[in-house]
Amino acid sequence: MSARPDELGIALMGLFEISAALVTLAALFSYINHRWIRLPTTIGLMAMALGLSLVLVALGTLGFGIERQAEQILARVAFDDALLHGMLGFLLFAGALHVELNDLMREKWVIGALASVGLLISTVLVGGLLWLVLPLLGLALPFMYCLLFGALISPTDPIAVLGILKTAGAPRSLETKITGESLFNDGVAVVVFLALLETVTGHEATVGSVTRLFVQEAIGGGLLGLGCGLLAYWLIRDVDSYEVEILLTLALAMGSYALAGALHASGPIAAVMAGLLMGNQGRQFAMSTKTREHVDTFWELVDELLNAVLFVLIGLEVLVITLRVEYVLAGVIAIPLVLLCRLASVTAPVVVMRLRRTFSPGAIRIMTWGGIRGGISVALALSLPAGTPREMVLTITYCVVAFSIIVQGLTLERLVRSSSAT
Repeated sequence: MSARPDELGIALMGLFEISAALVTLAALFSYINHRWIRLPTTIGLMAMALGLSLVLVALGTLGFGIERQAEQILARVAFDDALLHGMLGFLLFAGALHVELNDLMREKWVIGALASVGLLISTVLVGGLLWLVLPLLGLALPFMYCLLFGALISPTDPIAVLGILKTAGAPRSLETKITGESLFNDGVAVVVFLALLETVTGHEATVGSVTRLFVQEAIGGGLLGLGCGLLAYWLIRDVDSYEVEILLTLALAMGSYALAGALHASGPIAAVMAGLLMGNQGRQFAMSTKTREHVDTFWELVDELLNAVLFVLIGLEVLVITLRVEYVLAGVIAIPLVLLCRLASVTAPVVVMRLRRTFSPGAIRIMTWGGIRGGISVALALSLPAGTPREMVLTITYCVVAFSIIVQGLTLERLVRSSSAT
């Protein structure tokens, strides 16, 4: 049986053609948003892509085949691979490049507590509450899958957070806490997620294996990122050519992330550590003023371009999600559950640390509402084994992420201003 012409055309679409389509969509949406809608760029792009996806779904229910074609094209992108093994290293490096290390060190204990203890509290609470609530909707999800959902939805997304905090106007110390947590909680989240996933797939996760996994992923990734950053720092210090130095920073971002993956360490943490070292020591002691300007311009452009494509992809991912009414309802109910657990996971460390230090007005409220979820949660959900639990978890995850980016992202600035005024 011969393939239909439209299916043949989709099969012939390669990486370049799909990339060209995504960049074109991102450019058109950016233009429309800048001229008329005027939302924050990432939120506007995701909202328009989501709107387009829902229109295609509606056309599909009316008998048009365009939804199916778009779904087949999107399935070839492999969102989890595109983000976790493609864009993420660049985006994290670019974000860490402009974080002040001194600010980060002043908040190290708060950031460390939120990125570890806070994430574990959130994982257990989200998983437990979801397991209790789903039967009330006539749905059943194994407890381990509920915990997996807790692990993948608990880390705040550095890509979404960094983009929105640029315009929120939060106090510097509070912005550092939220940014630092979002940059570092991926390591703990991945360890917890992988440990739970091993249990789901039939492998026994012991205390020893989880400890080894944490050391290998988090600590190994951090040391690797520092080592690669130091090597690039020494090389950049010996030349004064912005073209060569930009190329070295690009190699650092790509090489540290790829090497970490090959050594089974945390690529995200390696990219963050390399970016922090280059953005602080490298900028101050190894680069001329001219080079710093060119490096900043280059990485700002990379950040904006990849962010645009990423948030368009997030909006389009609804096409590959099973939109059963009961799954969507579970996702809607999960939104306040996740926020409630985020409140608990933020409150516990902050209350303890308030005994020895002060926090900005409204810190707990802002950190709770500013814990925005994004593409990393969707990518981890897509990496689950195929089957009914995966489809349910993916739909619930997407509902929470969509609400987080659009609703929390659009209202965070107003919350910051109202908290500062009190």
